[in-house]
Amino acid sequence: MAEATTAVAGVEAKAKPKAKAKVEERLSKLVPDKVHTWPYLVRLEMLVGTIIMALITIWSIVVDAPLEEPANPTKTPNPSKAPWYFLGLQEILVYFDPWFAGVVLPSLIIVGLMVIPYIDINPKGNGYYCFKDRKFAISVFLFGFLVMWVSLIIIGTFVRGPGWYLFLPGQYWDVHKTVAITNVNLADKFGIHDPMVGTLLGAACLIVWLVVVPMAYWKLRHKKSEVLQQLGMVRYQITAQLFMIMLGTVVKVVLRLGFNVKYIMEWKGMINV
Repeated sequence: MAEATTAVAGVEAKAKPKAKAKVEERLSKLVPDKVHTWPYLVRLEMLVGTIIMALITIWSIVVDAPLEEPANPTKTPNPSKAPWYFLGLQEILVYFDPWFAGVVLPSLIIVGLMVIPYIDINPKGNGYYCFKDRKFAISVFLFGFLVMWVSLIIIGTFVRGPGWYLFLPGQYWDVHKTVAITNVNLADKFGIHDPMVGTLLGAACLIVWLVVVPMAYWKLRHKKSEVLQQLGMVRYQITAQLFMIMLGTVVKVVLRLGFNVKYIMEWKGMINV
């Protein structure tokens, strides 16, 4: 009896892959591997574009945005805001020095976009859109665009009020609002008030974040990961540095808003991060 049961199970195990192969073959015939741009893609793009234009039109009718009086050099508006597409950059200036927020970070964005063709070794996803084949690339792009850019524009537009203070949505924008500035450096959070020791602590934190963590991941994973082996040390380091700087920017914003940390490292007032 046991032998008969085992034989039946073996036959079923062999039959399942065959049945699965037949189903996949039947589906491949019913669902084409490729479709034409027209009408499938263009029709969807036109539908999405129409919906977006309708939403923007309704928003422009509902939201009152009148022209203000001519610019008066003797009267500065409060808050003085840049155009909406630069509000993300203006918001970054709250958390970093101008040389870093206005020069280094935008330059890294441009450089990062330029090096993508040279560090991207994944041949999949060319000519078609599939999250499954490009999880890391799509996730990083969405994080950088939505979290690091669009969200900062939304904060600068709707949350920053007079004095560039934070106001909750619907909260009255009081022009007389004052908030005590209690930001301190990271070293002060640990009770270290000596400038040199604080600088060394901040530098150590940056080295750990930008050097030690990427190298530790490389040491642990490069022999087991085919992706890292194909990527190579040089391309991995470029990718890792851009990725860690992007995450580090978000960490710095969280430290400022949540823990009132002004700088991670401060050196003689010239290099402040």
